[in-house]
Amino acid sequence: MADDFSERYGDLLTGSYDCVDRVVLNAYFSVGHNPGGFRCWWRRWHGGSDDQLDDTHLMRMAGRFARRVKAWAKASGVPVIYCKAGERKHLIAEEYLEAHSPGAGVFLILAAKAPAGVWKVHRPAAGVITRLEKTTGYVYHYSFHIMDPAWGHMVIKMSGHPPFPAQVILNGHAYVAVAARAERIGFVKEGNCFTGMADPQGLARVADAWSQHAARGRLGQACDRWIYSACLCFGLDLEEQQRSGFRCGYSVYQAEYRRNRLFKSGAQMEDLSGRVLDRTRSRLDIPALRTIFAPEEPAASQPGIRAARAGSRDRETTGWPELVPDQLRAAPAEGLYQGRARAALRGHRAQHQGAALPSQPGVLRRDHHPARRHGGPVRHHLGLRGYRLPARWGAR
Repeated sequence: MADDFSERYGDLLTGSYDCVDRVVLNAYFSVGHNPGGFRCWWRRWHGGSDDQLDDTHLMRMAGRFARRVKAWAKASGVPVIYCKAGERKHLIAEEYLEAHSPGAGVFLILAAKAPAGVWKVHRPAAGVITRLEKTTGYVYHYSFHIMDPAWGHMVIKMSGHPPFPAQVILNGHAYVAVAARAERIGFVKEGNCFTGMADPQGLARVADAWSQHAARGRLGQACDRWIYSACLCFGLDLEEQQRSGFRCGYSVYQAEYRRNRLFKSGAQMEDLSGRVLDRTRSRLDIPALRTIFAPEEPAASQPGIRAARAGSRDRETTGWPELVPDQLRAAPAEGLYQGRARAALRGHRAQHQGAALPSQPGVLRRDHHPARRHGGPVRHHLGLRGYRLPARWGAR
């Protein structure tokens, strides 16, 4: 798809393509997410009875899921890694793929705790279920890394507790790479981008297939091909799935669409991107960007940001690139905030020139004079806290 940018700088490009990048689908068993539906599904599974529907049996199902995963992985030679909080699971998978060339199927399982819906059964001593309550708890999720012959590397992350909610994670560039190899289109792929194309038009044609309606059917087939036979089978075998009527529905949780352009020269790309960012950055609302891209923790707990805001203007400019995500920092960091960011922030600073703010906290301006009519400063003593004045004996 041609646009103004490609037409203007077409002589600097060797090719371009549009591609769906990251796609995350929610896989859910809709009947099992409400109390009545979950109880009906349990009865269908257990021959019309819910006598065994209690917290103990639900926890046993989660334990059976974990034991089956470990047993199958040990017999198949598939590593199972328990990750800690903060570990980047996709980096672990990338390191594994660099050292191994797995075939079709599950090649890695990563386990970690994450929040998920868990059912609690309220059954008094009389033995009759009075209420089913759905709560949120931190339970183990198992990320099954799968090599699909048509979609490449895909991940299915499933909870070990019924009704086994899951997420399916795919990458559009991996699909385009597999399809390009099938059509014998030469390319060079670095990370999540194609940096070289023997046939740019052919690669663009393959990438455009993602946007067609037929891709929905192929995507659903890929999810059904693995979620029942490679993931859900550890909680419910195929016979139990059929007897209980367990079927997953899918909804789009996240989708990213990218437009990629391949330049003839890397130096020309850096120079052009820097000039385009300079023109765009001058029109941005810098305070709004600070609010949007600021870290979650308060700024007072970050010494670098506190010094940037409380110090001089140069320190404020130096602290700004730390808040900008990598997608906006196309130029090197030193060139960004030493030269370009100062020019971009010049208009933002001019708005505050008339305020005559102090350069350091706690220092008054030169034109500031305290009011003469006020008395001395009020000092609060710890011993006066909670002290009550005596009542007046009488009016004069």
